[in-house]
Amino acid sequence: MTTPPFDAVRPAELRVLTAQLGREVRGVVGIAARCVCGNPTVVATAPRLPQGTPFPTFYYLTHPEATAEMSRLESGQLMVEFTELLEADADVRAAYARAHAAYLADRAQYGDVAEVEGISAGGMPTRVKCLHALAGHALAAGPGVNPIGDLALERSAWSPERCACAEPGAALSEGDPAA
Repeated sequence: MTTPPFDAVRPAELRVLTAQLGREVRGVVGIAARCVCGNPTVVATAPRLPQGTPFPTFYYLTHPEATAEMSRLESGQLMVEFTELLEADADVRAAYARAHAAYLADRAQYGDVAEVEGISAGGMPTRVKCLHALAGHALAAGPGVNPIGDLALERSAWSPERCACAEPGAALSEGDPAA
């Protein structure tokens, strides 16, 4: 299970993240999960971005194949099914509430931001709103922490065990002295 604190983010990892997102990354405090080739899959983001904006999404899914797959699952109405499961199953509901608390505790290690106090991501703890955020949390925290994130990953055609990176291992190369 990966939880904060994280190792320092290397310049090559920031370049990979920028390429994955198609924009400059902001507020990165660590790489929370990686592809089997070593590239970032989930980034941990400060609860307050450098320009001062509150940012509740601590675990942010960055891998293009993973994000595309979560979008596909969302368009297939999987969030509705998972919300119904959450409403019907007390064990899943309790585990999801624990996931919410774990998410908040992880983020709190990087500062408290009054504007996002008690807000985690993905609709936790009462609904299913964003599979990207929930899968990101599941990948970062490991199996068994976020039940809805785990279920989304199980339904996914993408797998963290199979590299689908445009440049496999790019974060581990490119002349980065820390590689």
